[in-house]
Amino acid sequence: MRTLFTLVTAIVVIGIVSFTPKPYLEITSTVFKNDGMIPVKYSCEGGENSPPLHISGIPANAKSVALILHDPDAPMKGGFTHWVMWNISTDGDIPENFKGAEQGYNSMKQNGYKGMCPPSGTHHYHFMVYAIDTKLTLDKSTDKAGLEKAIQGHVLAKGDLTGLYKKEKQ
Repeated sequence: MRTLFTLVTAIVVIGIVSFTPKPYLEITSTVFKNDGMIPVKYSCEGGENSPPLHISGIPANAKSVALILHDPDAPMKGGFTHWVMWNISTDGDIPENFKGAEQGYNSMKQNGYKGMCPPSGTHHYHFMVYAIDTKLTLDKSTDKAGLEKAIQGHVLAKGDLTGLYKKEKQ
C-alpha cells in the first residue's frame, strides 16, 4: 500500500511540474501601450527606427534574451517577420534604433529591423521575447523558424507586447 501511495504521489508531482506554465516576461514600450498604435516614426512611413522596449521579470539564471517581431496579418503565408534577434543582454533594456545583439533575417532576407508597412488596414505586431538559459551561436541568416528551433528546450520565460499600425497614406 505504501509503495502504491508513493508511486501515485510521484506521478502527481511529475504531472504538476510538467504542466506548470513558464514565468511571464513583461515587455513594455515608452512609445506605445499593449494593443495601442505604434507611432509612424517606427514604420516605413517614418525613419524605420526600432521602438524602445523594456523587459522585466527576466529570471536570474537567464543567460540571454531573444526577440521576434511578427505580423500575422500580413497577406503572405505565415505572416511577415520584421525582426529576429538573439543574445540580447539580460538587463532588460532595448533602446530605440537598437543595433546590438545578434540580428538575423527578417522576411525581406535582410538583417535587422524592418518597419511596419501594412498594404491595407490595421495590422497587429507581436514583439515576442524569450529569456533563455544559454547564449546562442547562430548564423546571421537565421530567420524566425531557425530561432524558434534554436531556443526549444531553453526558454525560461516569455512575453508578448502587441502594437497596432495602419498606414497614414493608403
